[in-house]
Amino acid sequence: MINEIKQDAKQRMEKSVEALRSQISKVRTGRAHPSILDGIMVPYYGADTPLKQLANITVEDSRTLAITVFDKSSSGAVEKAIMTSDLGLNPAAAGTVIRVPLPPLTEERRRDLVKVVRAEAEQGRVAVRNIRRDANTDLKELLKEKEITEDEERKATDEIQKLTDTYIAKIDELLAEKEKDLMEV
Repeated sequence: MINEIKQDAKQRMEKSVEALRSQISKVRTGRAHPSILDGIMVPYYGADTPLKQLANITVEDSRTLAITVFDKSSSGAVEKAIMTSDLGLNPAAAGTVIRVPLPPLTEERRRDLVKVVRAEAEQGRVAVRNIRRDANTDLKELLKEKEITEDEERKATDEIQKLTDTYIAKIDELLAEKEKDLMEV
């Protein structure tokens, strides 16, 4: 019973860290990376479709992404979707390839992006703490039902706290890595 609660908490915390990792990978650093365009949806035959399903995105150089659209007729829609996204990018069509030059980040923009990443990390920490709270509530419920002893409950609570500390440390590590990446000129 206790092991199931701990295992569930561990899996959910792992998912929270993974969600944070994918969120902060979308925040752009000074280098070009295809994941920057992950959130872009393109209207394609009446349905919003993720860009990566409509095109191949590659890194041409450190500041340029090259997008090769599978269906040439949708390249205008792809270009428009990138322009209207909140990424501040201006794609340029060159024949069958759309090039997306990434402007260099200003110091002010870097600081703003660090704030965004910190907010994301805090949300990740809150999610991990909520999972800890849920697990502790489940343990208290077992204690109330007299399925476990007080000592077992105390020991399991300590183990869940250690698990929480581990995952919060992982989140802090991700945050420090991303901040270093963002502030690098």
